Amino acid sequence: MKRAATLSALTCLLAVTAAAPASSRTPAPTPGAAPAVAAGPTATTTASATASGTRHPSTLLDAIPRRGVLRVCTTGDYRPFSHLDPKTGTYSGVDIEMAQDLAKSLDAKPRYVATTWAKLVDDLAGGRCDIGMGGVSVTLPRARAVYFSEPTRTDGKTPIVRCADKDKYQTLKQIDRPGTHVIVNPGGTNEEFARAHIKQAPIKVHPDNTTIFDEIIAGRADVMMTDASETRYQAKIHPELCSVHPDKPFSFSEKAYALPRGDDEFKAYVDQWVHLSTHDGTYQKYEDAWMK
Repeated sequence: MKRAATLSALTCLLAVTAAAPASSRTPAPTPGAAPAVAAGPTATTTASATASGTRHPSTLLDAIPRRGVLRVCTTGDYRPFSHLDPKTGTYSGVDIEMAQDLAKSLDAKPRYVATTWAKLVDDLAGGRCDIGMGGVSVTLPRARAVYFSEPTRTDGKTPIVRCADKDKYQTLKQIDRPGTHVIVNPGGTNEEFARAHIKQAPIKVHPDNTTIFDEIIAGRADVMMTDASETRYQAKIHPELCSVHPDKPFSFSEKAYALPRGDDEFKAYVDQWVHLSTHDGTYQKYEDAWMK
């Protein structure tokens, strides 16, 4: 009798288990198998994005070819790199040639966005342009706000003076005297260098970098310290002016192109383009046309 009761209870239990929904039963794990992980919405989305290989949607490497325009911030006042002709409204210079090449490589055309040395970094960081070009020097303060490409050339600050005074202004000590009139353009590395090293000579700020060398020729200023590349070019077009030891400048710097911080794909592309251009003779060809 007792055995019959036990069998009856077991039969009822088996019937209830068989009738339960399949979803309520958890299968026993297979020995050696990894534990199952629930695939929620985030996991599904991530897996799909990874499988598709889609780039970050904000990269300029995709946006520039789509719009067909490369927006170039440039000052237009710094020959031989960037010069705006006020009569025709056209730009020319080493980096203008390079901008045209970069745009072409991206199936686009260049559009030049006027800026100043004081505003260039802010304009780029604020999205007014895609790249800053035109003899831009690499500095750590600028590098906090923007990326820099691989350098195009090395440079450094050196004096440009009237040829008659060339022997008078060979050193910073000779320049930094009360009777010397130092002139700078505002907002860039020239003014920064002068204020860091000149303590006794008066510093005059001249707002127009395209006419600043006329001030030296006319005797209203004695010395300007700027990049050796610019002193060479200005001495070439102004026989009254001489570049002082451009092969041994007071400082070391590099020229490069400024890029929006955070867009690593675009920076990698521009780096590769600069590397090729500076090793296949392209950049040197443009520079020689202006400097020699």
